[in-house]
Amino acid sequence: MFPEKIEQVFTLNVEAIQLLQNALDTSFLDAYIENAENLIDNYQVRVIDGQPNEKTMQRLSEIYQQIKDCGLEPEEWRKLSQLLLLKGSKEEHLQPNHQLTPDSIGYLFVYLIEQLFPDKTQPLRLLDVASGMGNLLLTSLLNLQLAKHEASGIGVDIDETLLSIAASTSELSEAKVQFFHQDGLQDLLIDPVDVAMSDLPIGYYPNDQKASEFLTKAEEGHSYAHHLLMEQAMKYVKDAGFGLFLVPSNFLETEQSTYLKKWLTSEVYLQGAVQLPDDLFKTKESSKSILILQKKGQDAKQVEEVLVAKVASIKNTETVMEFFKQFENWKNKNF
Repeated sequence: MFPEKIEQVFTLNVEAIQLLQNALDTSFLDAYIENAENLIDNYQVRVIDGQPNEKTMQRLSEIYQQIKDCGLEPEEWRKLSQLLLLKGSKEEHLQPNHQLTPDSIGYLFVYLIEQLFPDKTQPLRLLDVASGMGNLLLTSLLNLQLAKHEASGIGVDIDETLLSIAASTSELSEAKVQFFHQDGLQDLLIDPVDVAMSDLPIGYYPNDQKASEFLTKAEEGHSYAHHLLMEQAMKYVKDAGFGLFLVPSNFLETEQSTYLKKWLTSEVYLQGAVQLPDDLFKTKESSKSILILQKKGQDAKQVEEVLVAKVASIKNTETVMEFFKQFENWKNKNF
């Protein structure tokens, strides 16, 4: 997308969202959903109980015609949506677990999936059990499709607003994805997937009774939600399929790491960990890594050399290429 084109469409959408915010007396994120649904409904303004009024409706119709004339491609819609949601997140001060997963991290997930599944004739099904606003899942799906993979996805989230945002963005970007509004730790009525992936919410899970069904449960007090969600997601992965999870870099050093290690050694293979650049996070303590897990079964086995890598900077092309070379050498030796 040309910079001037995205700037134009971004400005038009911001105006439309603000018009809807004022007309409906609602939040930025709810107005984002309303705006997206109007665009999906053939660029028509929905009027309920006389709102928006005639003057606002006329201006919105003008804006929508201009947006329609720009003719955005699916991945352009997703990128535009991300910029709008970043603006909305700043206005509404979302809690950390509700923030968007940045594109820079999403593209690394895409790279890893492409490396682990090089056969483009094989359809890929992805699952995110804590999909939030959906940016990580949609980034992965749309960019895999651009790379000529046949990819579809399933997203699950308990937060209705975040799920509505994800669903409306997915319709705008024509992504092949189903969303389910439920607690990701409850039973999922889905067929096995090739890849489970998630930017996992960090914190404690309040339902101790449900947590007791998992190997990663804590013996006392609440269990870590991100441990439980990893275990849950891998239940729905095909034998020898993969899990890619964004977790705190100190995941093996926490007070509940003993329970996580028990599950890691019994149910899956921990094949690698990719530490992300420090400059992506506010503090060193909040740094994160992408865990690479493989479900047991078929020809899967523990690699002789677990990948331990760090991407020094995503902004520097040379360091990214160094990581790509390191990963590909590791993959060729171990798979």
